[in-house]
Amino acid sequence: MFLLNKIKYYLFVKTRILKYKLLSDNQFTGFKPKLNSPVLFSGEGEIILGDNINFGYAQSALYYSHYSYIEARTKTSRIEIGNNVVINNNFNIVSMKHIEIQDNCTIGINFSVIDSDFHHIDPIKRNAINPPSKSVKIGKNVFIGNNVTILKGVIIGDNVVIGNGSLVSSSIPINTVVAGNPARIIKTL
Repeated sequence: MFLLNKIKYYLFVKTRILKYKLLSDNQFTGFKPKLNSPVLFSGEGEIILGDNINFGYAQSALYYSHYSYIEARTKTSRIEIGNNVVINNNFNIVSMKHIEIQDNCTIGINFSVIDSDFHHIDPIKRNAINPPSKSVKIGKNVFIGNNVTILKGVIIGDNVVIGNGSLVSSSIPINTVVAGNPARIIKTL
């Protein structure tokens, strides 16, 4: 059984990790993350990774079929992920300005965070360069459930829990539990 598992890992996981590594056009700085599933690093900006980061999880959905995406889109874009962060399979982090995920965060599958709409709302300006962007900050010890989206300008305080399926469109104070679409405070910790 051990040999079969090794063969499956190299055929279905390791080769995909290598593929997306070769397809990546951006190199991160900092510490090397543990890639349990494929991640594509893209863009012209800076991607800074802390120590002991885990991307992907084998005992979870989408392990064999999906990849994750990190893009610091412009030369002035910056993505920072702190120490001891775990992000499950199929995540999407795209920055025009600045996205920060601080230490000791645990994040579920299908996570998405963006700091821009990537276009103007005004139809005349819709295809103009430099759409409005606002930085996103996720504090320390934050637990984010599956299928969560965090939008531009959001600041999430330390020790927050975000329930599955939440759309976070406004900032969240420390030590709270939020859920829903849009996410609302359910209780304080």
